[in-house]
Amino acid sequence: MTVGSRGDVAPYAGLADGLVRGGHDVTVVTHARFEPLVAKSSIRFHPLPIDPHAELHGARGQALHRSRTGPGKLARVLAMARTLAGEMADDLLQAARAADMLLLAGSVAPLGCVIAEGLRLPSIGLHLQPLHPTAEFVPPMVGVGSWGGPVNRAAGNGVHLALAHVYGPAAQEVQRRLGVPLRGLRTQHRERERGRWPVLHGYSPLVVPRPRDWRPGLDATGYWWPRVPDPQLPHRLSDFLAAGPPPVFVGLGSATVPDPVAVSGEIVRALRAAGLRGVLQEGWAGLHADDDDIITIGDVPHSELFPHLAAVVHHAGAGTTGAGLRAGVPVVPVPVQFDATFWADRLVRLGVAPRALPLRQLTAARLAESLGEATGNPAYRLRARRLAERMAAEDGVAPVLDAVNRAARHGSC
Repeated sequence: MTVGSRGDVAPYAGLADGLVRGGHDVTVVTHARFEPLVAKSSIRFHPLPIDPHAELHGARGQALHRSRTGPGKLARVLAMARTLAGEMADDLLQAARAADMLLLAGSVAPLGCVIAEGLRLPSIGLHLQPLHPTAEFVPPMVGVGSWGGPVNRAAGNGVHLALAHVYGPAAQEVQRRLGVPLRGLRTQHRERERGRWPVLHGYSPLVVPRPRDWRPGLDATGYWWPRVPDPQLPHRLSDFLAAGPPPVFVGLGSATVPDPVAVSGEIVRALRAAGLRGVLQEGWAGLHADDDDIITIGDVPHSELFPHLAAVVHHAGAGTTGAGLRAGVPVVPVPVQFDATFWADRLVRLGVAPRALPLRQLTAARLAESLGEATGNPAYRLRARRLAERMAAEDGVAPVLDAVNRAARHGSC
């Protein structure tokens, strides 16, 4: 079960494919628009009624543009999510009634755990970000860096309180429908923590080492790579790649921007100032430019495109961050929202990006300077390749498969 944007779903489709190959029947429960991610597979699909693209481009989504990355934007997202949570509860419960076990993304875990407990099903957390409190860094959804150990942990606990606020009304309604005692999400969370509820994280421990103060049962497995139902790049894109030196990819994923034309113009001027060809991904931001040296594309497999590039400019979402690292190419992260500042900071610390360039600070001159450094200094590519080689040895699916098999044998987690 997962909700959110494409980046919140694609890794789980890849993980589901691995679990199917491991002998399990798997249903991905998420928004209907992402059903193509499980095409040409034995993975089942259960649609949820919310369309995140429509929500982000509606009145409530447009309000997010007025909030900067960090607490202000997070508060608006939580208010929006609280409104939508109740609309998904029925479908989540319906899907769970046909299941033997629930595997829960962090974005839906508070409500999913209530459903699992009410139906007496085992459950496992599957997170794309390190959401548990730690003294080592602030929560990814809040900001970046360290505010001091006690404050970092307090901020982490605050995120869990915020999620309890989002899902509280929907959780109580589910409890009533299942005829179980009403208990608050905070109480249930404390009980899961005492019981060492297993949570596996779908990113590389080379990117985010396991915090030393985490309890047992919290582990990073390595990335869960998206499925690639059709590995062929569009002919137009293949021809463009073959027609000149390696270009730069620029994409903002599911992030939206107030003025796509203006942002596209800055990107084009930056690429030309740096003397680089460009591949723009339209995405939910609506980026667009076409000329002899620039092409605009829709969704294509990052695993097939990124190895052909001189560098990647992206919004620093969790999944795209992993895809860039997997390809072993330099990066210029342009964080837009939510956990992006956290991942952008990691890329800089790993030495594969010269700096983070937040979207609100993006100008043609700044992006051209960053691209010139990322592509002109061979140290960035060398570090990226070395990290990619080490990540290639990781198997993110195997630990999840082991955890699922253990839970299936014992009937609980």
